[in-house]
Amino acid sequence: MSKRFDRLDPKLREFIRKQALFIVASAPHQGRVNTSPKGMNTLRIIDDRTVAYLDLTGSGAETSAHVLENGRLTLMFMSFDAQPLILRLYGRGEIIRPDNPNWPEWHEHFETIPGERQIILLHIEMVQTSCGFGVPMYDYRGERETLREWAQKKGDEGLREYRLHKNRVSLDGLDTGLAEEAEETEDPGRL
Repeated sequence: MSKRFDRLDPKLREFIRKQALFIVASAPHQGRVNTSPKGMNTLRIIDDRTVAYLDLTGSGAETSAHVLENGRLTLMFMSFDAQPLILRLYGRGEIIRPDNPNWPEWHEHFETIPGERQIILLHIEMVQTSCGFGVPMYDYRGERETLREWAQKKGDEGLREYRLHKNRVSLDGLDTGLAEEAEETEDPGRL
């Protein structure tokens, strides 16, 4: 029931564009596996072997730590309507942060969203589809505005401070690279 491909064909690209939700999965060599649901129109198909998503400030930063440690990354999409399908994209992650000289080029693919902290690229090595017969049907009702509102209230300085204190390391103690921008204005020894 499953099929494998080395790239996204037009049919799979269209399937991705219709999804309001995708799941990011990553893991360190040793430690906890992470899965994280994403939405808010943050995913873009760059070409048939590359996708990217705008990563927003949140309570954790597991994906950042895992990509920095080993690069492994998987994205999963699933249909919740009458036509079942599960699509997984396996590959190597790459992180583009605002201080990267290529940030403007990558960021132009996205609408600006309060709280954005980085862009995560997935260089696709394998594409797999499966039936999705066990996935229930749901109706999409819209995006939550809570994360945007929270980030707007925090402001740029508040978000830097938050990342310094909450996004510095993964659950397994791996560096996420996200506290570096805040460290320029803060004394990291005070933690």
